[in-house]
Amino acid sequence: MEKVKDFLYKDLSYKIIGCFYDVYNELGPAHKEQIYHEALKIVFTEKGIQYEDKKRIKIKFKDKEIGVYEPDFVVENKIIIEIKSVLNMPKVFEKQLYYYLRGTDYKVGYLVNFGNEKIDIKRRVYESLRDKDICENLR
Repeated sequence: MEKVKDFLYKDLSYKIIGCFYDVYNELGPAHKEQIYHEALKIVFTEKGIQYEDKKRIKIKFKDKEIGVYEPDFVVENKIIIEIKSVLNMPKVFEKQLYYYLRGTDYKVGYLVNFGNEKIDIKRRVYESLRDKDICENLR
């Protein structure tokens, strides 16, 4: 298996994942998304992680702005975070994150589901998909 040469935003990613676990370990599953959202704001602040909550991001199509997307968080103007609280995370949520990354200038996104017995964290990097042209698994 080939090693990942460049783990984009490695240190920041580890900090963010730690925050996800801090929130989940304290609150457990079954709360509404807004509860996890508010808890993450507290933990990000405690850990000194800069974030924007519900930042309005322009979506582009053929280099033209066609709409606006509001992710749950944009961390340090580098990483998009979408949080969910559902029993089973449908594949469409992953596709949605992929297309949000594709339609913006952000390269890394996290989709986090707090609603199950085990936290589910998906990390997506748009640049690697673009470089390798691997989009089939998202269809």
